[in-house]
Amino acid sequence: MFINLNQNKNLKLFKIISEVSDRNGQSVFAVGGFVRDLLMKRKASTDIDFVTESSGIELAESIAKEIDPKTKVAVFKTYGTAMFRYKELELEFVGARKESYSEDSRKPSVETGTLEDDQKRRDFTINAMAISLNKDNFGELIDPFGGMQDLSNKTLRTPLEPHQTYSDDPLRMMRAIRFATTLDFDIEDNSLKAIKEEAERMKIVSMERVMVEFNKIMLSDRPSKGLKLLEETGLLNYILPELVALKGIEDIDGQTHKDNFYHTLEVVDNISENTDKLWLRWSALLHDIGKAPTKKFVEGTGWTFHGHEFVGSKMIKSIFKRLKLPLGAEQKYVEKLVRMHARPIALITDDASDSALRRLLFDSGEDMEDLFTLCKSDITTKNYSKQARFKKNFEYVAQKIKEVEEKDQVRNFQPPISGEEIMEMFNLKPGREIGILKEKVKEAILEGEIKNDKNEARDFVIAEAEKLGLNLV
Repeated sequence: MFINLNQNKNLKLFKIISEVSDRNGQSVFAVGGFVRDLLMKRKASTDIDFVTESSGIELAESIAKEIDPKTKVAVFKTYGTAMFRYKELELEFVGARKESYSEDSRKPSVETGTLEDDQKRRDFTINAMAISLNKDNFGELIDPFGGMQDLSNKTLRTPLEPHQTYSDDPLRMMRAIRFATTLDFDIEDNSLKAIKEEAERMKIVSMERVMVEFNKIMLSDRPSKGLKLLEETGLLNYILPELVALKGIEDIDGQTHKDNFYHTLEVVDNISENTDKLWLRWSALLHDIGKAPTKKFVEGTGWTFHGHEFVGSKMIKSIFKRLKLPLGAEQKYVEKLVRMHARPIALITDDASDSALRRLLFDSGEDMEDLFTLCKSDITTKNYSKQARFKKNFEYVAQKIKEVEEKDQVRNFQPPISGEEIMEMFNLKPGREIGILKEKVKEAILEGEIKNDKNEARDFVIAEAEKLGLNLV
């Protein structure tokens, strides 16, 4: 079978590669994700992998020189690979190889091989197809494992026996679930069974690499598909056991609670319809993480999860640390949204005070919209009239907050009177009195005792300073 590359936007590049490889007496094939996406008519990849049955480094350097003698080629002799940029593309060239693995490492021993050897070592049949770029068979599809058929059937299958594929490189188990999620494919039964049986091998994979795959699942259209597969195969136990702990329903005296694991998956899918922000999606994933440690059955009341927002927010740092996720602004953002996710719900009443709304504005600051997106996503009731009522109530609170914000301007609160000004007024040096007075001004504004206005704040500070025995200069 031949693939028509004449309409491909990279045809000029492929022709150069074809001419140089023939001149060098080298075979050359486009392989992997580029071929898969081309056949699926998906958005073209920005990186293309090429395999040759001789030196990938030599071929890369020859092609780069032909395109532009100034092109910088990055060479990795240990792996026999070389790469360079061409316009918006990253091109990688490698010599065909076969690999063998030891029990306790995912770093293979490598030796020179044929194209078929190279295709055998790939993770899935849909990623093991190659297109020849040599002149005598330009565009020929080499598909020894039936990748085209698996594309048609929307099936993920390994070229070799699945236990071997996953044991050799356990990261492939994450990739299987990631592809199943992002492409909406099914994992072939034997392959799914092998993942369950090889799940423990995940321990030897670095968490950084696991998170690359996990975050691609989180950024998919429907992350719940991947999250369910991770739980079903046992892989989630090695990544987020705190999430697995939410699974299940307990019954005491006929009183039950909802399954917080599946509720969480619904919330993640809901929020994914409204945002592509990775860390907002993570906030949805972890919003109820504190429910397992706070779950309690109270006679006469039923199941309670008191303080789960606070407990959950306290768990975020250790989770991020273990998963090698960023410990800066991203972690603090997720902590904040997990801690605050129940706050707006408490304000869905006609008698919610302006003071409570001001405090919500003050505490959420620039993340107010994201907090509301999370809260709306947390509505998973199947009762459509309830759903509509909750959403209407949220709009009502959002409108009230907008009115308070326009009036009081407390979202990104800056005190109308600074510590330096207070020191000047009372001829003070830095000390606890300054902090006390600034805090009192903030509280007075949030409680609505004074407006967010410099003159009112100044008069208020003078009155409060007198109580501390301080006099104007």
